[in-house]
Amino acid sequence: MSREQWFSPEVRFVIAVGRWGQWAAVWTGLALASVGCSGSPGAGGGASAGGEDALSGFVTIDGSSTVYPVTEAVAEEFQKATRGRVRVTVGISGTGGGFKKFCRGETDISGASRPILAEEMEAARASGIEYIELPVCFDALTVIVNPQNDWVDSITVEELKQIWEPAAQGEITRWNQIRPEWPDEPLALFGAGADSGTFDYFTEAVVGKAKSSRGDFTASEDDNVLVQGVAGNRYALGFLPYAYFPPNADKLKAVPIDWEKDDEGPVAPNLENVLKGKYNPLSRPLFIYVSKKSAERPEVERFVEFYLDNAATLGQEVNYLPLPEKAYDMAKERFRKREGGTGFGGVPEVGLHVEEILQREPKH
Repeated sequence: MSREQWFSPEVRFVIAVGRWGQWAAVWTGLALASVGCSGSPGAGGGASAGGEDALSGFVTIDGSSTVYPVTEAVAEEFQKATRGRVRVTVGISGTGGGFKKFCRGETDISGASRPILAEEMEAARASGIEYIELPVCFDALTVIVNPQNDWVDSITVEELKQIWEPAAQGEITRWNQIRPEWPDEPLALFGAGADSGTFDYFTEAVVGKAKSSRGDFTASEDDNVLVQGVAGNRYALGFLPYAYFPPNADKLKAVPIDWEKDDEGPVAPNLENVLKGKYNPLSRPLFIYVSKKSAERPEVERFVEFYLDNAATLGQEVNYLPLPEKAYDMAKERFRKREGGTGFGGVPEVGLHVEEILQREPKH
């Protein structure tokens, strides 16, 4: 399977397979026993300890299309390391859609491009689902226009708010309403759907309140739809995860962001600027949420350990920024201790250091 497959709009359900390569040597010492877990879709497949060939079973994952490229890469390598005896399925239903399945006990792991919300925490409690919140890498949310757009060299956060806030619906419809020198042409907007964590984070960072947005735009949880929409319209503007920009750089133009709260001026959305802490307020951590019950199964436990061991390297392969090494160590310790809950308490927050998140007392 090529890495490019995660950009196909037809991809909805993937059983990742891939290279044997370097991870085989690392994982030849796997000695795990597959333990059944009633009510979990990954239950089944048994093996006694005795090396990686003894490991078997299923790991079911769904959620964010933003986190998907990283998870797909990890799943590909893990399946090769286990010689296909552990099958990892990775779905893309958006952060919100993934949490709905996760909180019903239908998946082992949920990918999320924003923290779990209060209503999702309540749904998990009602179903008896306990979870472990683990940050895995950073993303730079990217504002995009058509390459034929020769008038936008940068945009301010205040201008983005003017475009996307609820009051803009039916009112801000032309480019010259943002800046008089911009053309008197229709403004075609494309953005993440309401089930997407990208939508939640973007509205929180730009408008000031999660999910607070105009509704008259083309919305999709499939980022490839957004790529195609902006690429096909000279007067389009949209936003999407950074990982979807580099493979489509010939079709899109990334817009530097000028945040009035700092003195950086317009800053381009690239990984170097995220690492330096300059790309604000659209830098964000990405997460996986692991069911504590599922983590009792050896194949899930080893997959999560593999994920945390290799997220830095594999994340960079798919254009995400690794967390600081200390943050990965803290996440591994959290998983080892099965420390459940969330560092956010059901309320989205923007601009936090990942170590601060991990040091907080988790809320349930």
